[in-house]
Amino acid sequence: LIGSCTNSSYEDMARSASVAQQALDHGLKAKSQFTVTPGSEQIRATIERDGQAKVLREFGGVVLANACGPCIGQWDRKDVSKGEKNTIVTSYNRNFTGRNDANPATHAFVTSPEMVTALSIAGRLDFNPLTDEVTGANGQKFKLKSPYGDTLPMQGFDPGEDTYVAPPEDGSNIAVDVDPKSQRLQLLHPFDKWDGKDLVDMVILIKVKGKCTTDHISAAGPWLKFRGHLDNISNNMFIGAINEETNEANNVKNHLTGEFGPVPETARTYKAKGVNWCVIGDENYGEGSSREHAALEPRHLGGRAIIVKSFARIHETNLKKQGMLPLTFENPADYNKIRPNDKVSLLGLKDLAPSKPVKCVVKHEDGTKDTFNLMHTFNETQISWFKAGSALNHMAEVMKKL
Repeated sequence: LIGSCTNSSYEDMARSASVAQQALDHGLKAKSQFTVTPGSEQIRATIERDGQAKVLREFGGVVLANACGPCIGQWDRKDVSKGEKNTIVTSYNRNFTGRNDANPATHAFVTSPEMVTALSIAGRLDFNPLTDEVTGANGQKFKLKSPYGDTLPMQGFDPGEDTYVAPPEDGSNIAVDVDPKSQRLQLLHPFDKWDGKDLVDMVILIKVKGKCTTDHISAAGPWLKFRGHLDNISNNMFIGAINEETNEANNVKNHLTGEFGPVPETARTYKAKGVNWCVIGDENYGEGSSREHAALEPRHLGGRAIIVKSFARIHETNLKKQGMLPLTFENPADYNKIRPNDKVSLLGLKDLAPSKPVKCVVKHEDGTKDTFNLMHTFNETQISWFKAGSALNHMAEVMKKL
């Protein structure tokens, strides 16, 4: 599979088409399934005009819509069953387990678009186009020449279809009607504003063990049909994250009942009872796609803080935008001091300021406490987001004053 937002420039597509054309010149086509995802309407329209798309189709490729597609799990795959071991090679930007086809048994390699194309000609993973030969339809062997593609199109880019619809100059009297029974669309409501108080005795929804990407926090694939319905898509929250206490996914302790159950259901119980909760995480928490839902869902289900060893930068900012507190251990070893049944308090929030640590007090079941500092990267504007409840709330407040 080639393309997606990351590796689908005009040059990428042209270089891949140059490799595919060499195969066609020798009477060959792709030996594997071969899909092409243009990264934008501009790229799609330009490679259609200039012929690269035609070459890739003749090679046996299927040119998909210029959208995320298989890269985020929207791949209606039919050739293997779930659980069947297989290998795919893509030029996408992620190869997390089950990401592309929701099959945890799929082993995904990531490489350049032209290398993916070359491997599909040979039909085997150990093919080295620098040294190995391919047998043409006439029985003669040949080596693939180095791929070539213009960096920019000679005729300039074709903008394609103009699907942009400008908003009205004054939209104040426009109502957006959504069927309240819709399972796929739901109007958003502002998050609650910070009440000016410290967050005291928060329960820990989950202490995540190891890698926790945005796929673990908000799974893609079939869940994406709910991306316009925050409450429904929130039923995937943290279902892929490994709970340190149980060493399994989607099974956490409800500290109100003592029973174990799914993460989203447990979070909903806390929210209904007015219980604030937090998440404890490991290194590079939130790596992967810059998926807003991975920050929206914890906020929607009552989360207040995410405390980790380190954040992936974009996800950290997304959490700030939703009024969450993304905090890091001043000493990463303090992660090990926190136990799943602890109560976590964040003190001195009224004095939250850039570069100023937040005091954290952790109460253990045996009555002992640990106190340590948590760090953050909030600037003054981002602190205003937290106090307002979200960046959107803050923007609304600013607009009212204008």
